Amino acid sequence: MSVLVIIFLTAVAALFSGVFNQGKFARYIGIAGLLAALYVSYLPEAQFFSQYRAMYEFGTNSALFTKISVVITLLLFFLGGFSFSNHRSHQSELYALMLFALCGAVVLFGYQNLVTLFLGIEILSIPLYVMAGASKSNLRSNEASLKYFLMGCFATGFLLFGITLIYGTSGSFDLYTIHAYALEFPKDTMLIMGMILMLCAMAFKVALAPFHMWSPDVYQGSPSLITTFMMSVVKIAGFYALFRLMTIAFVGVYDEWVNILGVFLIITLFLANVMGLAQSNAKRMLAYSSVSHAGYIALIFFGMNNMSTYYLAFYLFAYALASVGVMMSLIWVEKLKRETSYAAFKGLAKSEPLLATVAAISMLSMAGIPLTAGFMGKLSLFTQAMNGAAFLVLIAVLGSAISIAYYLRLIIAMFFFTESSFKTTEKVTLTYNILAVFIIVAIVALGVYPDLFAMQFGL
Repeated sequence: MSVLVIIFLTAVAALFSGVFNQGKFARYIGIAGLLAALYVSYLPEAQFFSQYRAMYEFGTNSALFTKISVVITLLLFFLGGFSFSNHRSHQSELYALMLFALCGAVVLFGYQNLVTLFLGIEILSIPLYVMAGASKSNLRSNEASLKYFLMGCFATGFLLFGITLIYGTSGSFDLYTIHAYALEFPKDTMLIMGMILMLCAMAFKVALAPFHMWSPDVYQGSPSLITTFMMSVVKIAGFYALFRLMTIAFVGVYDEWVNILGVFLIITLFLANVMGLAQSNAKRMLAYSSVSHAGYIALIFFGMNNMSTYYLAFYLFAYALASVGVMMSLIWVEKLKRETSYAAFKGLAKSEPLLATVAAISMLSMAGIPLTAGFMGKLSLFTQAMNGAAFLVLIAVLGSAISIAYYLRLIIAMFFFTESSFKTTEKVTLTYNILAVFIIVAIVALGVYPDLFAMQFGL
């Protein structure tokens, strides 16, 4: 909880920097606070917070997912200087909202009962509704904010109705009490109904089909840095929250929900990858790519073992790194061209070879090409799921093969057009170049030597 307090205080400081007309410093305040939070996440939890363990506990797994989320948010803050240059009048609010959303993610990493789960989801979601509409003069951004808010309200209703049924039948919000009840009464109708409602609500949060309808429009309409935050940190928080819920509270009724998740997975992988092929806009294609990755990640629920949490963390971190890598190139192109069609990327490798390279390697990692972190992440999930769902693994492999086609379209646009369409003297900043090199090295290093992940995050 020490990390949570530090991030919250950092968000407040960033917000108040705008009150004193010093919003330009909000980014630096955020970076300093996130570095402090990352350092504290490696330390033992303070004894003072032990009194809150019934609601929230910062254990080993919570610390792992907190670390990777803070690292990804740090990368986004470094990108913010360029990405938020059009939002100078309210930069402090945007950075503060991102930090408040991260607070919600940290709550989800250690929640112990359903009340804390609900609070974490709302603390994560409400800032996102605002940030999605940050480009006030952009109709797509306004639509994204409204659509996300309305669909989020429906999902929250499902979640609360499910929590109500669970509490009514088990008499408790505590995950472990619900776990014991589910083991004793696995055929309780109200328990199963509540579980299904909660599963549907969480499927919305992680964009599993058929509850993904909001994501393409919201991802495309939101400011690109906020889209990257949704694709990475929000995905990490949502999936680990779902993982805790299903493997702690509802593991006693595993047979009742695993087939439902299997159906969601099949629909997700076919629908998202086919729709990804049909796109002519790179940002929208990446939105469907994000939906498809929700399908791959859902394989974690099949053939589970004592390494499942580690596999989940590795895959989410690899995907988040790749998301930042490809989106930083998209942010650059969007700022210069004011569009994100495939044509806008033509000749990027000629004018900015490092940006094109980091985008290409990131997409190869997303596709699961060997010697990348994404390949090792998919290999871990597929190998685990082979023990209980070989058919789903086959579908996931086919989905990965289809995804290569739409990633290659963007790579071809960047590298195989000799005439550059970038008629500008503006060059990528040093910060951008450093981040690009870091992401390339990280993706390749984790693909060649995946144990680096455990070494760096203190496992």
